[in-house]
Amino acid sequence: MTETYLNQKICTPCQGGIPPLTQSEVAKLLAEAPRWVSIDEETKIKRDFTFKNFQMALDFVNRVGELAEAEFHHPLFIQFGWGFATIVLQTKKIKGLHENDFILAAKINEIADASSPERNDI
Repeated sequence: MTETYLNQKICTPCQGGIPPLTQSEVAKLLAEAPRWVSIDEETKIKRDFTFKNFQMALDFVNRVGELAEAEFHHPLFIQFGWGFATIVLQTKKIKGLHENDFILAAKINEIADASSPERNDI
């Protein structure tokens, strides 16, 4: 399992009115969320996952949904199908990235790491 300090944190409610993270802050936090990449001028982060079959992808997406509900922080979108899932994170209220996005990314990594050894992650 990949352990980071982000794994130990809890998402805090974002009410808006704060600036999104800067490029340097995004770069620093990406180091704590392996295999996630910044997209759209550092306003979102994304990770692609691959699986052996549809059921594994569905199980993964359901666990991510449960995590998002528990953290009160939700992905901008989740796309999945036979053998794949793509997750994009952004804090919509600030139209950019917040530490919550990286906390969720780190915890999603834990879910991926705990998945079946048959998973083929990219």
